[in-house]
Amino acid sequence: MIDFKKEIAKMIKEQVDMSIEELMSYIEVPKDQTMGDFAFPCFRLAKELKKAPPIIANDIKENINIDINVIEKLEVAGGYLNFYTNKTTLVKGVLEKIDSKGDKYGFSNIGEGKTVLIEYSSPNIAKPMHMGHLRNTILGGALYKIFKSVGYNVVGANFIGDWGINFAKMMAGYFMWKEDKQYDFENDALNSIVNIYVRFNKEEKENPEYMEMARSWHLKLEAGDKEAVELWEWIKDISLKEAEKIYKLLDCEFDNYNGEACYAYKINEIIEELKEKKLLVESQGAQVVDLSKYDMPPSIIMTSSGTSLYATRDLACLEDRMNSYDFDQALYIVGSEQQLYFNQLFKVFELMGYEKYAKKCKHIFYGLILDSSGKKMGTRQGNSLTLTELLNEGITKSRNIIEEKQINIDNKDELVKQIGIGAIIFNTLFNTKIKDITFDWDNILNFAGETGPYIQYTFVRINSILNKVDQEIRIEDVKFELYKEKETIKLIKLLDEFEDMIISAAEKYEPSIVSRYLIDLSQSFSSFYNECQIISEDIDLRNARIYLTSIVGQILKRGANLLGIKMPEKM
Repeated sequence: MIDFKKEIAKMIKEQVDMSIEELMSYIEVPKDQTMGDFAFPCFRLAKELKKAPPIIANDIKENINIDINVIEKLEVAGGYLNFYTNKTTLVKGVLEKIDSKGDKYGFSNIGEGKTVLIEYSSPNIAKPMHMGHLRNTILGGALYKIFKSVGYNVVGANFIGDWGINFAKMMAGYFMWKEDKQYDFENDALNSIVNIYVRFNKEEKENPEYMEMARSWHLKLEAGDKEAVELWEWIKDISLKEAEKIYKLLDCEFDNYNGEACYAYKINEIIEELKEKKLLVESQGAQVVDLSKYDMPPSIIMTSSGTSLYATRDLACLEDRMNSYDFDQALYIVGSEQQLYFNQLFKVFELMGYEKYAKKCKHIFYGLILDSSGKKMGTRQGNSLTLTELLNEGITKSRNIIEEKQINIDNKDELVKQIGIGAIIFNTLFNTKIKDITFDWDNILNFAGETGPYIQYTFVRINSILNKVDQEIRIEDVKFELYKEKETIKLIKLLDEFEDMIISAAEKYEPSIVSRYLIDLSQSFSSFYNECQIISEDIDLRNARIYLTSIVGQILKRGANLLGIKMPEKM
């Protein structure tokens, strides 16, 4: 395919003493299609040429040599020189490129030979996952797929919270009350464990000896006591089984579940290393790394009572990841309230002598989840749901909509799941990650809005058209000169942006770029559908439009899958 930017730069270079690369960096793509396919701003030349930008633009226009097979028209608009490409050449280039790459179109190898580690989700065991895990799980899952699609070796790390005195409390409570009939460990084990934990904390206030029992179980666990380890592993197992059901619905995958317990036994090594490198100082009985010269509070490594903290285990984990994966990037998908903590963590790691890897670590943070009234959603606010409850509610509401529309379909259970889960994922990823998102079911499940159901409906409409024709159109059957209408050209130009869009999403850690692209593509197809009769009586025109329709469907599905959204075949 012709690189139009490069060809335009070559034409301009005949009039301007600048490199091809520099000229290419100046060339823009106008948002308004009527202003051309590419625009060269002449403002940057005004000082050197001592002329007004419109005069420079006009001078270049009058003297430039254009190839009509590449550029069919030039216009001056203010200080811009607008280039209109030869539409047949453009269309042929885009569609041949898509055809040549097949189901790999959009994907690239810019990350080949590089490793990116993505830590995301990271729930505490022995608790149902809640709304606080929604954004980091969905955001991390999308970035995992996006980075894979651009050639990176991706490691998905689920750093689960599976260590500490809280788990010892559950263990002590379990052994006290495991025969109590109010707990159903056979059918509802996770909630039974949670209820035991709540009861333990409540009764502990009147029974101080309970805390001693918990400490005793904690010591047993640290010592590798067989009974304690087996109980801990059972609690961990039932927790992860519940989490896996959620991950399956959200299409998330992980390469390891190495949690805090995995690194608890390496804490002493980290403390000794910090001491050897003379980084630890005492502060009010605690052992800390002084970060005052970096305008940060001290990072507490060991409390005054001699217990370790998150930072100690995170340093052990980070050192292990450095040695195990030799990563090029390590992304931590965690809420914005932890910005200071991660700044401290990465700075301490740098001071330990691992500057090369500390600089490759990034905290990818995100905004809040608000309810329809604008209030923050959370357990403390009393308006939070577990993730299982939330996903089930989305499925139920989708079922109600399908039944209201009186849609009869064989795989209704699968359809309502795809719509409900897809709507939640899309709503979570539609805005840039740092923005707060609003959880309003009426908007989320709107089939006519900028939503997941809208792109799914567009895909289903495309399938319906293709099923009516029931004929595979090959690129050899297409006459490129028949693609003329502005709606058609806009659609094809959008298809051409697919690969660059995915690369941009990876470079900016921003799945919303994919989400918004899918909306633009769906809306552009809708305009094409409304203005251009796809199943035309003219066989050549029909072949051209059917072929384009099939390509749009493929790209919609491919893009949605990058976000973890499944596309229904029928609706």
